[in-house]
Amino acid sequence: MASDTLLARITDYASRPDPYPLYAELREAGPVVRQTDGSHLIGTYHEIAALLHDPRMSADPRSRGDTAPHLPFLRLDDPEHHRLRTLAMRPFGPPHSPGRVDAMRDEIARITKELAETVQTGRQIDIVDDFAYPLPVTVICRLLGVPREDEPLLREWSDALVTSADVRPGEDATERTRAGDQARIEMGRYLLDLAERRRDNPTDDMLSAFVNEPDPALRLTREELAETAILLFIAGHETTVNLITNGVLTLLRHPEQLDRLRREPDLLPRAVEELLRYEPPVHMRERIPLADIDVAGTVISAGASVVLVLASGNRDPMRFPEPDRFDPTRPDNQHLGFGSGIHLCYGAPLARIEAQAALGALIPHLGTARLVEDPPPYRQNAMLRGPRHLPVQL
Repeated sequence: MASDTLLARITDYASRPDPYPLYAELREAGPVVRQTDGSHLIGTYHEIAALLHDPRMSADPRSRGDTAPHLPFLRLDDPEHHRLRTLAMRPFGPPHSPGRVDAMRDEIARITKELAETVQTGRQIDIVDDFAYPLPVTVICRLLGVPREDEPLLREWSDALVTSADVRPGEDATERTRAGDQARIEMGRYLLDLAERRRDNPTDDMLSAFVNEPDPALRLTREELAETAILLFIAGHETTVNLITNGVLTLLRHPEQLDRLRREPDLLPRAVEELLRYEPPVHMRERIPLADIDVAGTVISAGASVVLVLASGNRDPMRFPEPDRFDPTRPDNQHLGFGSGIHLCYGAPLARIEAQAALGALIPHLGTARLVEDPPPYRQNAMLRGPRHLPVQL
């Protein structure tokens, strides 16, 4: 089939279980492949990495004339992106709060231990619902100060927002966009109300830190606080759920590597990095050139849609030897699993800790486990790709 339909075929739900042959086709047709809808696909590692670091590439949809009154810093360009990301980092990481993530290690270990106690030989579990989802959601609720009993409400809003941001060429996105906008309003209102309750009565969480910042120059506006809190909640669990679930699926498909990790648990941090390359939680990102830009001899016009297929770059044989082989000892593993450049994933250190804790707790139980369905049912989203359920018989 023609390469100009690749995006439609990649985002077709039928391709969700295994998009990698299409990514190979993309790299062979590339580096830049124009689509019938006028967008451009890029799937080669070096071109993707260069564009993620190129200041002429915008993450802001308003740069092509879209209307969006308030955006999270993930969708902004410098200098506004840098300002908001810096303020968001103050209660989360160095230099202002260097111990925040490390202080969560014991809490993550405790949550993981509680979840692992439900994993018993002889029964069937769903890795998503019983483990991969509860862990990061519990952690991000603890970090933000969201009561656990409100988590189902936030999950509903989060699902609507993630669905509205998916890449689906040729589909009328009006209803998805409307539902996403409504979810954003309701979720923002809820988080602002929660933050206001912490004003002058702080607890040890990030919403308290945001609203009780003593320096007026370092305070977020109400709109900025709402967008930042929404982003932190969604980014704080969506990608980690996929990372853990894809990790279990990959290990069950590679029993020799599963056995090796059981025997050599010190390999787990490197195995997580390889999972971020081999089965990443985020498969693509959209960017918009602010000026005409030459990519490997192809000129892409200002304002065009450019889809960077990160998961394809992670399997590029020009960068990774034997890219389709899962190798937990792979050297020089500079993958694109958390992106790169100024929009490098804000929560990457936390996601790594959660994935290592989760897989470390599950691996001892997976020796005789088998997949009930292979491939399992996947989520609709092509951008944030992962199983919706992963039933496993222990």
